[in-house]
Order: sequence, then structure tokens, then C-alpha cells
Amino acid sequence: MNRRAFLGGSLLVLGMPLTSQAQQPPRVWRIGTVLVGSPDVIHPLLPVIERSLAASGYVHGRNIVLRQQTAPPNPAEVERILRGVVPNVDLLIAGGTVGGVAAKKVTTTLPTVFLSVGDPVRVGLVASLAHPGGNMTGIAFEASSETYGKRLQLLKEIVPGLRVVGVLRATGDANVINAMESFERAAPALNVTLRMFDLNTAEDLNEAFAVMKRDGVQGVTVIAGAFTFAHSRRIAELALTHRLPSSHAFRETVIAGGLISLGPDLVEMSKQAAGLVVRILRGAHPGDIPVEQPARYEIYINLKTARALGLSIPQPLLARADQVIE
Repeated sequence: MNRRAFLGGSLLVLGMPLTSQAQQPPRVWRIGTVLVGSPDVIHPLLPVIERSLAASGYVHGRNIVLRQQTAPPNPAEVERILRGVVPNVDLLIAGGTVGGVAAKKVTTTLPTVFLSVGDPVRVGLVASLAHPGGNMTGIAFEASSETYGKRLQLLKEIVPGLRVVGVLRATGDANVINAMESFERAAPALNVTLRMFDLNTAEDLNEAFAVMKRDGVQGVTVIAGAFTFAHSRRIAELALTHRLPSSHAFRETVIAGGLISLGPDLVEMSKQAAGLVVRILRGAHPGDIPVEQPARYEIYINLKTARALGLSIPQPLLARADQVIE
């Protein structure tokens, strides 16, 4: 046999596996999404995430498989759901502070993007916003540590004679410490006294509002979290029933009848989270991706509620509002 022909044929044979390997289909990523809160608010965010991923070339059923679900604002239940999801996915999206904290308990290795966490450093999800470290990055809910003080200030602008404000806060919510620090820094300058009302169950809301009305509380503000988010509509209804001006973090509460809110757009935050997912899918490590803050904060005002409470919204505040509900 011709030696040159033999060697050439051998090289062709040896090269065949390399060609075959290069033609293997691309990896299909399994992405789990667990968002915590009221289904009527959370469900619309799931297709936003899916569309945002698709816009970057990651299409469900083609090169990614999405496993999306919601969870009630119960830490034990969220953790149970995550323990069923985590072993079966390559990347996790965890919604809310409750979701982020539960995810940290369940896994310290799975790449994770959290969405809408009040203070990810304070609750131990990341080492710092600029350098998260570990397996997590995501989108913080608060643009700064002073946001709660600003919500209190907005209430004072509408009710200049405001002196006593009730603060609704869910027991055990990791957002409470940071929020209270912000409130307590702002209250003296606004000449406002704070009354705290701790919530364990939905039934506690009725009692809290009854006590506020009985004790002369003049307004109410709400610490954002999975529990208060899930009960946004009920909180708005009770505030209106008891004729208490209310300030919120979620625009959804104002749409439901609350007076005013200052907070991020959850739809836009979901798009931001999808952007971080794309970076990880393209090879970035979560611990090297800085935590992002909301792209913008919005003021929502419900004029119908203001009229029902006999209040006039100052014109400068109306001019600053992103949305006025008639």
C-alpha cells in the first residue's frame, strides 16, 4: 500500500470525530423562575421575562426550557417549592426578598438572579452591590436607603397637619430593619410620630386598622415585602374604609385604591433581571455581575381616593407624578 495514501486516509478518519463534535447541537439551558406574591400581580411578569429572553435569542423550546411558577408569601412554602425546583434547573430566578433569602438557604452554587430584593447586602445575599461574590446577583427593590423616608415625606406633603403615622410591617420580613432605619431618620424632621403594627396573618390587618382609627392615627405607610404585596388590595380597601391617607411602595396598591406610591416598575425590573440572566448564559459568573437598582422610580397618585378622603393634592406634587388615577 502507498504509505502516503495510508497516512492521508488515517488523518481523514482521525478528523471525523472532530467534525462530528463541532456539529453537536447547542446546549439547552433549564431556567427555573419562582416569583413570590399575589398571583394576579405576579403572573403578568412571567411572560415579560420570557419575551425579554427571546429578544436576546433565548427562546423557550429551542435553546432554553422555562419552568415558571408563583409562590405564596410564606417563607417555609417558598423554600419547599425551591427545593423541588433547584435540582432540576441550570439557573434560577427568585422573586422578592422572601424568595431570595429562601434561595440562599437552598443553594449556594446554582447561578441565581434575584428580583426585587429590598437590601440584598443587609439580608446576606451578596457581599456588596458592586462585587456580589458567590452564586447570586440581581435587581434591588430600593434605589437608596432613604426611599422609605421619601414615602413618609410624600404623605406629609398631602396632609400638612400629619402628626401620627401607622407603619404596617410583616413579622419576620427581612426588609423591616432597613425600612425602619429610613423612617426613623425622616420622622423627626417631619415632626411625625410613628406607630408600629406587626402583621402575622391577613386577619391582623383588620385589627391593625381598627386600632389605628381608635387611637387617632392620621395616616398609614406600608413596608414593602411579599406579605404586604400579596395583600395590597385589602390594605388599600381598609385604608379607604377607615379614611386613612396611605403611602405605599407598590403602584398596584394605588391602582387598587391606595392614595400614593413611590416605587419601581416591576415590569421594567423583570426585563432587567432577564438581561442579567442573558449575561450568565453567555458565560459571566453571577458573583462578578454588579447588582442593579431599578432603572426608574415612579409616583402614582389616586385622585379618586384623595377626593373620597377630602384631600387636595398639591399642584407641584401632581406635576411630579408619573401617573394620576382619576
